[in-house]
Amino acid sequence: MKNTINISHRKTVTSAVKILTLSFILTLTSCKDKKAETTTPEITSTTENQKPVFASDVIPFFDHWKLILGDGSNAGIANNFENKDFFYTTNDGKDNWVVFKAPNGGDTHGTSNNTRTELAQAKKWYPKTANDKLTATLKVMNVSATGDARVAASYAVVVGQIHSADKHENEPLKIFYKKFPGHTKGSVFWHYEINTAGEDNSKRWDYSTAVWGNDFSVVGNTENSYPEEPEDGIALDEEFSYTVEVKDGIMTLTFMSQGHKTKTFTKNLITSNYTTKANIPLQTQALFIPIGQDGLERKEAYTGEGCFFKLGAYNQTNGKSPEINKNWCSGAETHGGDIQKQYADGNYAEVWFKTASITVSDAAVTNKGYFEKND
Repeated sequence: MKNTINISHRKTVTSAVKILTLSFILTLTSCKDKKAETTTPEITSTTENQKPVFASDVIPFFDHWKLILGDGSNAGIANNFENKDFFYTTNDGKDNWVVFKAPNGGDTHGTSNNTRTELAQAKKWYPKTANDKLTATLKVMNVSATGDARVAASYAVVVGQIHSADKHENEPLKIFYKKFPGHTKGSVFWHYEINTAGEDNSKRWDYSTAVWGNDFSVVGNTENSYPEEPEDGIALDEEFSYTVEVKDGIMTLTFMSQGHKTKTFTKNLITSNYTTKANIPLQTQALFIPIGQDGLERKEAYTGEGCFFKLGAYNQTNGKSPEINKNWCSGAETHGGDIQKQYADGNYAEVWFKTASITVSDAAVTNKGYFEKND
């Protein structure tokens, strides 16, 4: 039996100034008494109406996740929890949303160079026997204001993932949103990262597929010049949805947004297409091989490795020098890790989620080992 959780969630103040007669003092005293009588219950009512709305009120599925915050800490099961720097709720005048926020620079989780405020699934499942599913409706509200335009990860945030809990801990899925400064529309694309053969994982690489707009490989010619804005892109504050389903070794992705064509993709997670040099895609040859990332994948890909979903804001823009890695090191402003300064001048990622669901198969098992290694 599968466990499926769905998300769903003037006062008119009348002032009268009366010019009074000789009884001014007594009348004024009487008015003050009446004001006290009428406003006391109204203050109580207002206080009751301002009780905090937690993320778990908007998205009641937090028993299935551990929450990693933008300071690298694990907040655990985030029922009735908020953190005003990284994780809280807001209302856009119509709907309640859960806000995930992560600066460009600060303490990170595990071995990553990037900050994240992100849910990580408390159980893991195995692709070959999986029947597991994640859905979400979201909008990206901010990506970094700075970065090197030649670096593919600049101005980007990952809003959903599948992550391996075992061995190299690679990522068979990352869903990106990226928007260059000055553009109205950004791009949505997804990545498959090879599960590298052998013990040396430094040669791993990603392959990027465009959904709306461009893929990861479209970059600027100079540090501060940008490619053309995508005509079919997604703007900040524009809703879109994704569905990720893994069943019997096949990953199926569906992307939807009003006014945009629905896109569906499939990827085999248990048989590799990248076991020989001849099979390395041209995109990878252009992006990754020049920096020495030219590895091959295990023929069985992610077979036998526990995988789990992630959801939130995994900021891909960091302050590391592009000289280290021209694809992943953005050289963005971090103010030495001062979070409030980064928030003040737009150097952060912010993603709002309105609805989501997770389906966890009976075959899923505890993901405790992953957290023990990385917390």
